[in-house]
Amino acid sequence: MQTRIHEIANRMYRISTCVPEAAPGGFTFNQFLIDADDPMLFHTGGRRMFPLVSQAIARIVPLERLRWIGFGHVESDEGGAMNEFLAAAPHAQVAHGATGCMVSLDDLCDRAPRKLADGEIIDLGGKRVRHIDTPHVPHNWESRVLFEETTGTLFCGDLFTHAGDGPALTDGDIVGPALAAEELFHATALSPATGQTIRRLAALEPQMLALMHGSSTRTRCGEALNRLADAYDSMLQQC
Repeated sequence: MQTRIHEIANRMYRISTCVPEAAPGGFTFNQFLIDADDPMLFHTGGRRMFPLVSQAIARIVPLERLRWIGFGHVESDEGGAMNEFLAAAPHAQVAHGATGCMVSLDDLCDRAPRKLADGEIIDLGGKRVRHIDTPHVPHNWESRVLFEETTGTLFCGDLFTHAGDGPALTDGDIVGPALAAEELFHATALSPATGQTIRRLAALEPQMLALMHGSSTRTRCGEALNRLADAYDSMLQQC
């Protein structure tokens, strides 16, 4: 496996590792480094990916400079290496929603995490990230996303997950591939709130969607979110 680095916005980096056997055509596991006065890592990768991911980060900033560690929800591919990063970065702290801290992270983190209220902003110094609770969207009670306000980047976590080893940024459709992956994995927790929650994200008018699994995009981001919401509403009606 090879880990690649792309600067997808000013001082914001996609760190991507494709695992060929994880899905037809491969499956990318992406982390995002926000290089600010207080750098933030969104997604850590699993523990076994720590050597690859940490070496990639160290090419951009020294590991010990990391201040914040975040992820969408509690799964090994999202936050499995959080304690390895806490050990490597003595001033770093995991930041997550209050629910995630209550049900998992207060116990799992080697250092106490920071509990974030819905809508709370962390000023990184040159970048500002807003925590947004999205319970059960796309799955898990403690799910959330981050919105970086200076660039309009929505860090989507598992939303729009799609297979393949595509480019860091695409101008192509990401909704169709996401629905194909949904047919393959059945990963989304469908409920009456699913579409509503995604439409609230569209109302932010994001300028970029940063995806954990697949290619990110700057193309018609709000439209893509609304189309995804419509598709999930249609699936729910067919249940």
